[in-house]
Amino acid sequence: MTREKIIGRPKGLYPEFPRKGGAAPTATHYCPGCGHGVIHKLIGEALEQLGIQDRAVAISPVGCAVFAYYYFDTGNIQSPHGRAQAVGTGISRAEDDAIVLSYQGDGDLASIGLAETLHAANRGEKMAVFFVNNTVYGMTGGQMAPTTLIGEKTSTSPTGRDSRESGFPIHMCELISTLQAPVFIERVSVSDIAHIRKAKKAIFKALEIQRDKKGYAFVEILSPCPTNLKMNPVQNAEFVNEQMEKEFPLGNLRDRSAAAVSIVRSQSDYAKSTIDRLFHLEDGEKAPQQADAFRGKVQIKIAGFGGQGVLSLGLIIARSGVAAGRQVSWYPSYGPEQRGGTSNCAVILSDEKIGSPIVYRSDVLVAFNRPSLEKFVQQVREGGLILYESSIGAYPVPAGVRAISVPALQMAKEAGAAKAFNTVMLGVLMTQGDLSLAEPAIDSGLAESFADKPRILEVNRQILQLGAAWGRRNL
Repeated sequence: MTREKIIGRPKGLYPEFPRKGGAAPTATHYCPGCGHGVIHKLIGEALEQLGIQDRAVAISPVGCAVFAYYYFDTGNIQSPHGRAQAVGTGISRAEDDAIVLSYQGDGDLASIGLAETLHAANRGEKMAVFFVNNTVYGMTGGQMAPTTLIGEKTSTSPTGRDSRESGFPIHMCELISTLQAPVFIERVSVSDIAHIRKAKKAIFKALEIQRDKKGYAFVEILSPCPTNLKMNPVQNAEFVNEQMEKEFPLGNLRDRSAAAVSIVRSQSDYAKSTIDRLFHLEDGEKAPQQADAFRGKVQIKIAGFGGQGVLSLGLIIARSGVAAGRQVSWYPSYGPEQRGGTSNCAVILSDEKIGSPIVYRSDVLVAFNRPSLEKFVQQVREGGLILYESSIGAYPVPAGVRAISVPALQMAKEAGAAKAFNTVMLGVLMTQGDLSLAEPAIDSGLAESFADKPRILEVNRQILQLGAAWGRRNL
């Protein structure tokens, strides 16, 4: 007795495709003879057979398969061009039980997405990558792709690809096989029935590895593109079998699935209680009380050359604000130079939550050099304060703004601590009351900043008092 066999669409695919629209709800948008439809069906069957459909997330970036979400009855995410595996990394790490499958073409994965591909593979991310290689950019009109064969004619290589001009076809399986982390690497084809059967096994294996959380699986699929290669289905099958396979040999390059173990990642914990504990914010310690009433918000800009202690002064003030129980932000800006270049930071002290750390109009400007003074002087509000290094010389400031020229560098040198001239500025600033920070809070900020350098802390405490004494004596 023969058993009745019903051939139908796998449950991994929708029975109809209403998202696609049009008059044919059961037809895909792919060209006749295209390999994408076959590959979709093989993936859908594997999802159903492995029982992982409800855990699966399909990622479809730019390319012919950008509308894969029309068809896969799974979670679906569209990613920017070439970034599918970067997105997949985020999904895999945020949702440990997710089955991530990245479906990419050669114009996406092997070109703009090459860096993301290699780094995801090198990290051994938990995802199955299905790389559809048809040797051309299918969606945009058949241009030359990284996998285009030598001598193959495309719309952008009308006389055939010339290795002297465009290099050689890139071999993704071989490239990825140089990395240690990938668990499974295989190249298959969907050119005809015999090849499709082998492709089915490789696709199943890649998704099985994801079910077992064993790591990165890469399946390259040689696929026909009759429209852009301008061939009928028979010619296209022959092209894949006789020309593509010669350049891209089929076969398994790696299968370590038997020995691989499930990846167990540490759990991230971003609970507020945990963060409070890590930053010692839950102990409820009372901050030192400032001598003067706080006026609501103080916006400070500190600027100079890199290496002058611009950012560290900002940090000390910010930490002093924390010690005083204020809401605080510290926003640095600096160039790539280790020394030299320009540097500035914005510090905000507030008795309310701070919406943005950017300072557009400052209450206080501390300038260590003339270019910084020239750049930020017009941003000081009326009634504000400017402290600047006296070596800058005389400088006209806007009406309604106080300006104090401080010989900070000279004083620090005479004290034998030239690098601490920023602390001289802090001592002077402390005497003016513009920060509304009492001395105990500022001392606490210094102590935290130099907690692992007790000798330097004591030097800076002395320099702070030196600056404060100058401020009381001269202002």
